[in-house]
Formats: sequence, structure tokens, C-alpha cells
Amino acid sequence: MDTAPRYSTYEVTNQAPPLADYDAFAADPVLQVAISAFAADWARDRLHESGRCVGSARVQELARLANRFTPEAHTHDRFGNRIDQIAFHPAWHELMGLTIGQETHALCWNRPGPGAQVARAALQYLWYGAESGVCCPISMTYSAIPILKQDAARWAEWGALITSNAYDSRQGPAATKTGPTKTGATVGMAMTETQGGSDLRQTQTVARDNGDGTHSLFGQKWFFSVPHSDVFLTLARTAEGVSCFVVAGWLPSGERNGIAILRLKEKCGNRSNASSEIEFRGAIGHMLGEPGRGLRTGLAMNHNTRLDIAAASAGLMRQAVAQAAHHCAHRHAFQRALIDQPIMQNVLGDLAIEAEAAAWLAFRLFAAVDRQETSESERLLARIGAPIAKYWVAKRTPAVLVEALECHGGNGFIEEHAMARHYREAPLNSIWEGSGNVICLDVLRSLEREPGALPALQDELRAAKGADRRYDASLAALDSALPELVRQEGQARRLVERLALLLQASLLLRHASHEVADAFVASRLDGGWSGHFGDLPTGVDAAALARRAVPALG
Repeated sequence: MDTAPRYSTYEVTNQAPPLADYDAFAADPVLQVAISAFAADWARDRLHESGRCVGSARVQELARLANRFTPEAHTHDRFGNRIDQIAFHPAWHELMGLTIGQETHALCWNRPGPGAQVARAALQYLWYGAESGVCCPISMTYSAIPILKQDAARWAEWGALITSNAYDSRQGPAATKTGPTKTGATVGMAMTETQGGSDLRQTQTVARDNGDGTHSLFGQKWFFSVPHSDVFLTLARTAEGVSCFVVAGWLPSGERNGIAILRLKEKCGNRSNASSEIEFRGAIGHMLGEPGRGLRTGLAMNHNTRLDIAAASAGLMRQAVAQAAHHCAHRHAFQRALIDQPIMQNVLGDLAIEAEAAAWLAFRLFAAVDRQETSESERLLARIGAPIAKYWVAKRTPAVLVEALECHGGNGFIEEHAMARHYREAPLNSIWEGSGNVICLDVLRSLEREPGALPALQDELRAAKGADRRYDASLAALDSALPELVRQEGQARRLVERLALLLQASLLLRHASHEVADAFVASRLDGGWSGHFGDLPTGVDAAALARRAVPALG
């Protein structure tokens, strides 16, 4: 006799299996083509390795744990001594070890050459879809490396540590991270203060010259990213004006370097990562660059970070679309799979082309960074393109995440599903490294201060001229409206949106399939676009676009 207890009164059916244990790189048709288009085929094996890692059930569980058990500030030890350290769940450290082990922070600097920036950006793109919290220190370390290289002494001190692919979770002086093989260090940034926000000219932190080549810093920072990092780039005011400083997290003696953690931010998303409010209490720093020219140094670093944000946001879009398409391929309603229903096909197809356009825009600009040392036009394209991509892709990400979540119904709105975490993450990149208005004003600033930026941008747009009459008409309309749009600061967002859409269309017409390019141009450029999803016009094969978005798990 069967005596096993039976607690369930029904059988669970019609639920999509988890999207897990698959190669996220192999399952991404856009990334496969983009790395070939931009000279990064040499990194294919590494990207497959990363794809299998980020697509694994193990990493998904680590991401869940790191966000469930969030960082804690330990300001004092049990004896009452200040220590100002951050405690993390072991899952955070395991994730950091994986991302750094794959050189997500430094591949392009360790192996410069054709396609290097594109290959490293592809790693960031993949990892952001797995766990975005660890990508904040990764991105800041990546962006800081070329800045630190400008100072021979600081690079000698930190270069080998921050380009290492061995992660060291210990919080202490750099000397503890040296030995037969140098273990890794990460770089944080401390720019924002309460009174200034994005207006870094309002920096009130002061730096007092110690007369020995160092300065002591005093003041508070409102958003101190990754306060457990080994070294920081920060701004402080000297007699010459706002200057940039390199500040170690710990002194050689083992003490905290005058950095008092006031509290950790309790954020809407990005919960696995620690962000804080701190006070510099005589922190010892070394000036980086010229006195009074710190804003220029900071903006150079922001340029790299902003472009990284575009790639990361595109990666988050892709993961959301993959989750939605996977769910709809397995879930049935009204006697049909959701993905076989025309209205859902329209939604999924529309989401898919949005994510594809975002990826092409980001990777094209990383290709420009790869080429900027030998091509002035590519440097100028990267300069003006970075804020355009950062603004538009980051702005479109929350819309994609909302719609992709809705494809799951209530199943997507519970914490057990990764979509809840991705949904909370979606708005961050529009704020990080400059909110929308700041970024659009930077586009206007680029047009004003870099006379060659507009011609470089127009050359990129005209490269697709003749491929589609609707595109040609939109390009002609922009050329006509451009002088007035540039003159009107209040029209900056409208200008950047039109530039972004035309850049994306140009890239899709040249690199994507005819079906994808045609759907994008027909919906985004041919009039009547609502900005919502499920708005593809008749004549577009939405069913094929939707099916293409389903990740292959083989």
C-alpha cells in the first residue's frame, strides 16, 4: 500500500521552466554578429566561457543571494575602534571573483589591439544581464585605468593590482595584496556632494597641501560608490580650483585612510552593491593631473563610464527580452502558446528590435574607441556618440523592462523571479554618471567645442543613405531641423532622441537582417510611433522577430 503523504490537491502545469544552464553568448544572435563586424572575433572562446557562466543556475543563485543579503557597514569593531569596513554575503565575493577572473574590468587594457574595447564591452553586456551590482565596481575600474596611466608614480603603485584577473576580497592596505603574484584591486569614485549633485563645480571638499607631495582631504561625499574599494578617484578644492586626487582606501600601516563611512544608501535597486555617504577626515591623497583641472580629468573618466552604461543597459534589455520570449514560448493561454498569438508576437518582436538597436549602437561606439588613436573622425564620433547612446539606451531600458515583465503576468512581479531584480535595476543607468538633462547638455557641449564632431556624426548617418527611402527622408528632415534644434537648449532631448534613432537605423540597415532593419525603420522613423511596444505596423513579420528572440538552450 502506498502510504506516502499527499499534501497537494492539484498538479502544477503550464509553467515555463527556468531559463538557466545555457550559453548566453551563443543564444544572443546580435552579439554573435556584432563582434565579427567590429574585429572582436578573437575573443569568441572567452565570450562563450562567459556566456556559459552568466547563464548558469549557479550564477543566478549567487545573484539572488547577493541581493537578498545586502551589504552592511561595520563602522567600529567590538572594542570601539573605527574600522569603516563593509561586510558582504559570500555570494558577492564569488561573483566579483568570476567577473574579474574573466577580465571584464581590464581585457582591453591587458590586450590592446583591434576589437579590444568591443570584446571587453561584450563581457560587461553579458554580466549586466546576470547581476548588475558587481558591474558597478567593474565599470569604474575599467574607466579609471587610462586615467591612472597618466601618472607614472600612481600607475607604478596601482597598475598591476587593478589590471590583475585575481580577485582579493580582503579590505586592507595594498601591501597585503602583493606577493609572488599580485592579486586584484578595484577602483571607486567619489565625486557627488549634497549641494552640487551633477554640478561638480560646486565641490566643497578641501585639500590641504602637506608639503611632501601629498594633500589631506576634508569634506563629505553624498554618493561614494563602492566604499570598500582599494583606491578612489575624487575631487577636492585647492587654491587653484577643483582638482582630482587619488586616495588609497587604507594606509600602509593598516589603518583606514581618513575615510569615515556615515551610512550606506538603501537603494531602490543595485542592492548587492554598496553605495555610501562618507566623510574625509584628513584622507591622504595624491593629486592627479594639473591643479585646478580636476573637472577635465573627471569628465574624461565619465566618458568611458557613460559608454559602458550604454553597453550594460543593452545587456539588461537583452536579458529581459530573452526571459520574456522564453516564458511566452512555454506558457499557453486560450489553447495556444503565448508566442503564437499575434498580439504577443507584435510585443515581443518590438521588444527584440529595441534591444538589437541598443546593442548595435553601443558596440559601434566601442569600435570607435578602438580606432580613435589612429582616426580623428572615430575619436570625434566616440566623443559625441557616448552621451547620445548613454541617454537613449538608458532611457529606453525601463520601458523595455516594464513590458518584458508584463509578458510574464504576475509571475514576473514576484521576488523569486529574476525579472523583479532586473526591473528595479532598470532606472539606475539614466541617473548614474549624469541624469538625462546633464547628458543631453553634454551633446550640445560636444557640438560647440568639437567642430569636427557633427561632420563625423553626419558621415556615420550618411553611410546608410540610399538603403531605405524612409530613412533617407528622416535624415533629410533632421538636416533641415538641425540648426534650430542645436540653438534651442530646451530642445536638447528632442535632438538627442532623433540622433539616436537615426544612428540606430543606420547601423541596422548596414549590419542587421533586412527584417530587423525594416521593422525598426517602419515603426520608429516612418511616422506615428507611440514609443510603446506592440506598435509594429502591418507588413512586419512580427512572428519571425518574436521567435528569433527565444534563446536557444542547446
